[in-house]
Amino acid sequence: MNVKYIFLLSNFFLTLIFQAISQKDSTLKKKDRKKDVLLQTGMGDIVIRLSDSTPLHRDNFLKLVKVGFYDSVLFHRVINHFMIQAGDPESKNAKAGVSLGNGGPGYTVPAEFRPTLFHKKGVIAAARQGDNVNPQKVSSGSQFYIVQGKVFTDAGLDSLETFRLNRKIPAAQREVYKTMGGTPHLDQNYTVFGELVSGFDILDKIATTPTSKAADRDRPIEDVRIIKAKLIKRKKR
Repeated sequence: MNVKYIFLLSNFFLTLIFQAISQKDSTLKKKDRKKDVLLQTGMGDIVIRLSDSTPLHRDNFLKLVKVGFYDSVLFHRVINHFMIQAGDPESKNAKAGVSLGNGGPGYTVPAEFRPTLFHKKGVIAAARQGDNVNPQKVSSGSQFYIVQGKVFTDAGLDSLETFRLNRKIPAAQREVYKTMGGTPHLDQNYTVFGELVSGFDILDKIATTPTSKAADRDRPIEDVRIIKAKLIKRKKR
Protein backbone atom coordinates (compact mmCIF):
# COMPACT_ATOMS: atom_id res chain seq x y z
CA MET A 1 0.00 0.00 0.00
CA ASN A 2 1.55 3.31 -1.04
CA VAL A 3 1.83 6.39 1.15
CA LYS A 4 -0.70 8.38 -0.89
CA TYR A 5 -3.33 5.67 -0.45
CA ILE A 6 -2.68 5.46 3.28
CA PHE A 7 -3.09 9.25 3.52
CA LEU A 8 -6.41 9.16 1.62
CA LEU A 9 -7.66 6.28 3.75
CA SER A 10 -6.75 8.13 6.94
CA ASN A 11 -8.60 11.21 5.74
CA PHE A 12 -11.62 9.04 4.91
CA PHE A 13 -11.78 7.60 8.43
CA LEU A 14 -11.25 11.03 10.00
CA THR A 15 -14.18 12.33 7.95
CA LEU A 16 -16.36 9.45 9.15
CA ILE A 17 -15.42 10.18 12.76
CA PHE A 18 -16.17 13.89 12.34
CA GLN A 19 -19.55 13.13 10.77
CA ALA A 20 -20.41 10.75 13.61
CA ILE A 21 -19.61 13.43 16.17
CA SER A 22 -21.51 16.13 14.29
CA GLN A 23 -24.55 13.85 14.00
CA LYS A 24 -24.85 13.22 17.73
CA ASP A 25 -28.44 13.39 18.89
CA SER A 26 -29.13 16.93 20.09
CA THR A 27 -32.85 16.26 20.58
CA LEU A 28 -33.85 17.33 24.06
CA LYS A 29 -35.94 15.05 26.20
CA LYS A 30 -38.16 16.29 28.99
CA LYS A 31 -35.80 14.80 31.57
CA ASP A 32 -32.83 16.70 30.10
CA ARG A 33 -34.35 19.98 31.29
CA LYS A 34 -34.28 18.66 34.84
CA LYS A 35 -30.57 17.92 34.80
CA ASP A 36 -27.59 20.06 35.75
CA VAL A 37 -24.51 20.65 33.63
CA LEU A 38 -21.09 19.51 34.82
CA LEU A 39 -18.08 21.36 33.41
CA GLN A 40 -14.96 19.30 34.03
CA THR A 41 -12.14 21.83 33.72
CA GLY A 42 -8.39 21.55 34.03
CA MET A 43 -8.70 23.27 37.42
CA GLY A 44 -11.64 21.33 38.81
CA ASP A 45 -15.38 20.76 38.42
CA ILE A 46 -18.15 23.34 38.10
CA VAL A 47 -21.84 22.39 38.27
CA ILE A 48 -24.42 24.70 36.68
CA ARG A 49 -28.20 24.76 37.04
CA LEU A 50 -30.00 26.39 34.11
CA SER A 51 -33.06 28.59 34.53
CA ASP A 52 -36.49 27.60 33.28
CA SER A 53 -37.23 31.33 33.00
CA THR A 54 -34.96 31.53 29.94
CA PRO A 55 -36.08 28.52 27.86
CA LEU A 56 -34.36 29.57 24.63
CA HIS A 57 -30.95 29.86 26.29
CA ARG A 58 -31.54 26.81 28.49
CA ASP A 59 -32.42 24.54 25.57
CA ASN A 60 -29.65 25.88 23.36
CA PHE A 61 -27.02 25.28 26.04
CA LEU A 62 -28.32 21.78 26.76
CA LYS A 63 -28.23 20.86 23.08
CA LEU A 64 -24.65 22.09 22.71
CA VAL A 65 -23.60 20.12 25.76
CA LYS A 66 -25.27 16.96 24.40
CA VAL A 67 -23.36 17.10 21.09
CA GLY A 68 -20.03 17.76 22.81
CA PHE A 69 -19.69 21.31 21.50
CA TYR A 70 -17.97 22.54 24.66
CA ASP A 71 -15.56 19.64 25.02
CA SER A 72 -11.96 20.95 24.83
CA VAL A 73 -12.85 24.66 24.51
CA LEU A 74 -10.77 27.13 26.49
CA PHE A 75 -11.70 29.82 28.95
CA HIS A 76 -10.27 32.32 26.48
CA ARG A 77 -11.07 35.55 28.35
CA VAL A 78 -10.47 35.84 32.07
CA ILE A 79 -10.65 39.05 34.13
CA ASN A 80 -10.19 38.84 37.89
CA HIS A 81 -13.04 40.43 39.90
CA PHE A 82 -15.18 40.37 36.75
CA MET A 83 -15.82 37.09 34.91
CA ILE A 84 -14.46 34.04 33.07
CA GLN A 85 -15.57 33.48 29.46
CA ALA A 86 -15.64 30.39 27.22
CA GLY A 87 -17.53 28.85 24.30
CA ASP A 88 -15.44 29.82 21.27
CA PRO A 89 -14.99 26.62 19.20
CA GLU A 90 -11.91 28.15 17.55
CA SER A 91 -10.16 27.93 20.92
CA LYS A 92 -10.01 24.12 20.91
CA ASN A 93 -6.80 23.93 18.91
CA ALA A 94 -5.65 27.54 19.19
CA LYS A 95 -1.95 28.20 19.34
CA ALA A 96 -0.47 30.22 22.19
CA GLY A 97 -0.69 33.97 21.72
CA VAL A 98 -3.67 33.86 19.35
CA SER A 99 -6.52 36.27 20.14
CA LEU A 100 -9.85 34.47 20.53
CA GLY A 101 -13.52 35.28 20.97
CA ASN A 102 -14.98 35.49 17.46
CA GLY A 103 -16.07 31.88 16.99
CA GLY A 104 -19.53 30.38 17.39
CA PRO A 105 -22.07 27.98 15.94
CA GLY A 106 -23.26 30.40 13.25
CA TYR A 107 -26.44 31.65 14.90
CA THR A 108 -27.61 33.88 17.74
CA VAL A 109 -30.24 33.55 20.48
CA PRO A 110 -32.85 36.27 21.18
CA ALA A 111 -32.37 38.14 24.46
CA GLU A 112 -34.32 36.85 27.46
CA PHE A 113 -33.95 39.51 30.16
CA ARG A 114 -35.72 38.70 33.43
CA PRO A 115 -35.89 41.10 36.40
CA THR A 116 -35.33 38.23 38.84
CA LEU A 117 -32.14 37.05 37.09
CA PHE A 118 -29.27 39.40 37.85
CA HIS A 119 -25.48 39.33 37.75
CA LYS A 120 -24.66 38.04 41.22
CA LYS A 121 -21.50 36.00 41.67
CA GLY A 122 -21.79 32.55 40.13
CA VAL A 123 -24.40 33.19 37.44
CA ILE A 124 -23.88 32.07 33.87
CA ALA A 125 -24.80 34.55 31.16
CA ALA A 126 -24.53 34.81 27.39
CA ALA A 127 -21.81 36.85 25.74
CA ARG A 128 -22.78 38.98 22.76
CA GLN A 129 -21.62 41.61 20.31
CA GLY A 130 -21.72 45.27 21.34
CA ASP A 131 -24.74 47.55 21.13
CA ASN A 132 -23.34 49.42 18.13
CA VAL A 133 -23.77 46.35 15.90
CA ASN A 134 -26.31 44.52 18.05
CA PRO A 135 -29.00 46.94 19.28
CA GLN A 136 -31.38 44.06 20.05
CA LYS A 137 -28.76 42.59 22.41
CA VAL A 138 -29.08 39.10 20.94
CA SER A 139 -26.81 36.50 22.50
CA SER A 140 -23.96 34.53 21.01
CA GLY A 141 -25.06 31.04 20.09
CA SER A 142 -22.36 29.45 22.23
CA GLN A 143 -20.14 31.89 24.12
CA PHE A 144 -20.93 32.38 27.79
CA TYR A 145 -19.36 33.82 30.92
CA ILE A 146 -19.55 33.03 34.60
CA VAL A 147 -19.60 36.04 36.90
CA GLN A 148 -17.05 36.45 39.65
CA GLY A 149 -17.49 40.19 40.21
CA LYS A 150 -16.76 42.04 43.41
CA VAL A 151 -18.51 42.98 46.65
CA PHE A 152 -20.01 46.47 46.68
CA THR A 153 -20.69 49.03 49.38
CA ASP A 154 -23.88 51.10 49.57
CA ALA A 155 -21.89 54.10 48.35
CA GLY A 156 -20.56 52.14 45.40
CA LEU A 157 -24.03 50.98 44.41
CA ASP A 158 -25.44 54.51 44.85
CA SER A 159 -22.77 55.85 42.50
CA LEU A 160 -23.47 53.10 39.98
CA GLU A 161 -27.19 53.88 40.04
CA THR A 162 -26.61 57.59 39.49
CA PHE A 163 -23.82 57.69 36.94
CA ARG A 164 -24.15 54.45 34.99
CA LEU A 165 -27.48 52.73 35.38
CA ASN A 166 -29.90 55.65 35.71
CA ARG A 167 -32.19 53.37 37.69
CA LYS A 168 -32.55 51.91 41.16
CA ILE A 169 -31.27 48.44 41.98
CA PRO A 170 -33.97 46.46 43.85
CA ALA A 171 -33.31 46.29 47.60
CA ALA A 172 -33.01 42.50 47.70
CA GLN A 173 -30.47 42.54 44.87
CA ARG A 174 -28.49 45.31 46.58
CA GLU A 175 -28.07 43.05 49.60
CA VAL A 176 -26.71 40.27 47.41
CA TYR A 177 -24.27 42.64 45.72
CA LYS A 178 -23.11 43.81 49.17
CA THR A 179 -22.54 40.27 50.48
CA MET A 180 -21.94 37.81 47.63
CA GLY A 181 -20.90 40.38 45.04
CA GLY A 182 -21.34 40.50 41.28
CA THR A 183 -21.41 42.82 38.27
CA PRO A 184 -24.61 44.93 38.52
CA HIS A 185 -23.74 47.16 35.56
CA LEU A 186 -24.49 44.20 33.24
CA ASP A 187 -28.04 43.66 34.49
CA GLN A 188 -30.74 43.69 31.81
CA ASN A 189 -28.10 44.06 29.11
CA TYR A 190 -26.83 40.47 28.92
CA THR A 191 -29.03 37.41 29.36
CA VAL A 192 -28.47 35.52 32.61
CA PHE A 193 -29.66 31.94 32.17
CA GLY A 194 -28.43 29.93 35.15
CA GLU A 195 -26.14 29.78 38.16
CA LEU A 196 -23.52 27.67 39.87
CA VAL A 197 -24.61 24.88 42.16
CA SER A 198 -21.01 24.15 43.10
CA GLY A 199 -17.51 25.12 42.04
CA PHE A 200 -17.24 28.66 43.38
CA ASP A 201 -13.71 27.86 44.46
CA ILE A 202 -12.89 26.76 40.91
CA LEU A 203 -14.42 29.97 39.55
CA ASP A 204 -12.11 31.99 41.82
CA LYS A 205 -9.15 29.82 40.90
CA ILE A 206 -9.69 30.34 37.16
CA ALA A 207 -10.38 34.05 37.63
CA THR A 208 -7.04 34.59 39.32
CA THR A 209 -4.92 32.72 36.77
CA PRO A 210 -2.27 34.94 35.11
CA THR A 211 -3.39 36.36 31.76
CA SER A 212 -1.76 37.92 28.73
CA LYS A 213 -1.25 41.66 28.28
CA ALA A 214 -0.34 41.30 24.59
CA ALA A 215 -2.54 41.02 21.47
CA ASP A 216 -4.36 38.08 23.07
CA ARG A 217 -5.20 40.26 26.06
CA ASP A 218 -6.99 38.54 28.97
CA ARG A 219 -6.32 35.04 27.60
CA PRO A 220 -4.78 32.83 30.30
CA ILE A 221 -1.06 32.34 29.72
CA GLU A 222 -1.49 28.67 30.61
CA ASP A 223 -4.56 27.22 28.87
CA VAL A 224 -7.58 26.59 31.09
CA ARG A 225 -9.71 24.06 29.27
CA ILE A 226 -13.20 22.61 29.61
CA ILE A 227 -12.19 18.98 29.27
CA LYS A 228 -15.76 17.70 29.16
CA ALA A 229 -19.26 19.14 29.56
CA LYS A 230 -22.10 16.73 30.32
CA LEU A 231 -25.57 16.47 31.79
CA ILE A 232 -25.81 15.01 35.29
CA LYS A 233 -28.57 14.14 37.70
CA ARG A 234 -29.53 17.00 39.98
CA LYS A 235 -28.73 16.82 43.65
CA LYS A 236 -30.91 18.48 46.23
CA ARG A 237 -29.52 21.87 47.27
